[in-house]
Amino acid sequence: MNNSALRASGPRFGFGQNWQSYAKVIDDCRIQEARASLRDMLAVERLTGKTFLDIGCGSGLFSLAARELGATVHSFDVDADSVQCTKDLRERYGFGEDSGWVVEHGSILDHAYLSTLGTHFDVVYAWGVLHHTGALWDACQNVAGLVASGGLLFLAIYNDQGRPSRGWWWVKYSYNRAPTPMRLVLLAGSYLWMYQIKRLPLLVTSLARGRLPERVPAPERGMSAWHDLVDWVGGYPFEVARPGQVFDFFCARGFALRRLVTRSGHGNNEFVFERVAPAGDFGAALRSPPTAG
Repeated sequence: MNNSALRASGPRFGFGQNWQSYAKVIDDCRIQEARASLRDMLAVERLTGKTFLDIGCGSGLFSLAARELGATVHSFDVDADSVQCTKDLRERYGFGEDSGWVVEHGSILDHAYLSTLGTHFDVVYAWGVLHHTGALWDACQNVAGLVASGGLLFLAIYNDQGRPSRGWWWVKYSYNRAPTPMRLVLLAGSYLWMYQIKRLPLLVTSLARGRLPERVPAPERGMSAWHDLVDWVGGYPFEVARPGQVFDFFCARGFALRRLVTRSGHGNNEFVFERVAPAGDFGAALRSPPTAG
């Protein structure tokens, strides 16, 4: 599938508004799940003494989790509502005056902003973010330039399903142009397609055996099923990549794959890379032209 066909045009989804709604249900249990997700994927118990860059911080949940694990955290997001949401969460959990957690407005595509960071980071976290920029490979190039030598890069990028991904592009594009009633129709239809119609054979089999059908899979990483659905259906711009494309891209830039979790259908493939080559000059890395592979 040609990613250029999925480049951004038209409206953008209000990610920050959805995150602000989600923030109302954040509790200690969800924070614990977020911490567990970081420890598991990064294969660490603590992040004490490490610098952690949260790109597209959203609700701020994973910035909070990293800070509670001992990292010095720098969070940024292009969406002003997300920035405020993260600041509110920082305040709510007692880090409002904490110099070890900076929250800013910024874009991973803005070289001028990235240059103000002025350093490489021990852990760079960009979960489900880069494919919403409208310039996935440019964003990947910029991310690569932010990771320190020996540092870890934790990415999640939408899986390329081929034709189904093109169908989801139209759903997302339509959702962001539609009035509220039509958005509700698209949400309901997407829910039925993802969690019910595709599960019909399992549903029939379960009932035939006298068992109740399985429920919608519980969300992971401390997320919320409703907010995940809204994020998925509304999430535009929308780009996708095959795992091999992501692997080739970062390995060509001095990274080695340390962890991989793939999806057979829609959703995010997760990658943890380690920078095994010297990080080099910070500014030069940002200026290097990307190639998608």
